[in-house]
Amino acid sequence: MNNPSSTPVPSQTPNVPPESPKPQDSYVKLAMRNMVRKKGISLKHFFLTTVGLLGFLVGISYLTR
Repeated sequence: MNNPSSTPVPSQTPNVPPESPKPQDSYVKLAMRNMVRKKGISLKHFFLTTVGLLGFLVGISYLTR
């Protein structure tokens, strides 16, 4: 008759995909993590950008008055 020990029982079903790896972090999350790590450089660049943008806007308003 049918002997249960002669039929192999798979330990895992073949159609089940393995667990997917951890999803990659978003660009914003990586940028924020980088800013926290490099506080001084990020603040310096932020203030330089702010001063440059304000200078540009004041210069354009002066030229177009």
